Amino acid sequence: MSFQDAIKKSVMEGFAANDIPVSQIISILAVTFVIGLYIYLIYKLVNRTSIYSKNYHISMAMISVITAGIIIAMQSSIVISLGMVGALSIVRFRTAIKDTMDLLFLFWSIGEGIICGAGLFELAIVVAIMVTIGLLLLQFIPTNRKPYVLIVNSSDTDGEDDIIKAVSAHSKGYKVKSRNLKKTGLDMIIEVRTTQEKELLKSLNKIESVDNTSLLTQQGEIRI
Repeated sequence: MSFQDAIKKSVMEGFAANDIPVSQIISILAVTFVIGLYIYLIYKLVNRTSIYSKNYHISMAMISVITAGIIIAMQSSIVISLGMVGALSIVRFRTAIKDTMDLLFLFWSIGEGIICGAGLFELAIVVAIMVTIGLLLLQFIPTNRKPYVLIVNSSDTDGEDDIIKAVSAHSKGYKVKSRNLKKTGLDMIIEVRTTQEKELLKSLNKIESVDNTSLLTQQGEIRI
């Protein structure tokens, strides 16, 4: 027997087919389903996005069960495991994930499926508890308040000084983001940090040349 044949034989013997009992498969998938349901509930608790997708919510919870099933199948035979690797390597997911928190929960669900599929239930439970504690604790850490976006429409092309004076009197800081000068007036977009929203709007409306004001909250990221 050549050296290559000996290596091949040892590898094949090490990955010999392993018949997993049906009762063990059911127990693994049952525990994985419970953890997936737990992730489902935690996501519903900590989710703060204005757009909610129930389909993504359900898919995120059930993907752990599917992942556990794949891990079980890969453990049963080296042929199946190689086939799984080849099949999964050509899969491309085109769904865009806009919120990084959604990506965290998706990775958490996949990780729990892999851990449970390997039979490491204690580790899966510890990971679930630690991730939950981390998520809940980090929710209480204060962050900088997002600035407002102030839109002012003025009929006076020279009314910028009065607008800036009113903004500076009722804000902690501001930054002019855009000026649109027309023959009939002036349009301005200003980034404002303030806790006196009503007073700011009232002060701007007292200016005779101001026709309209809008104060919007930002949903994007902020720089610290």
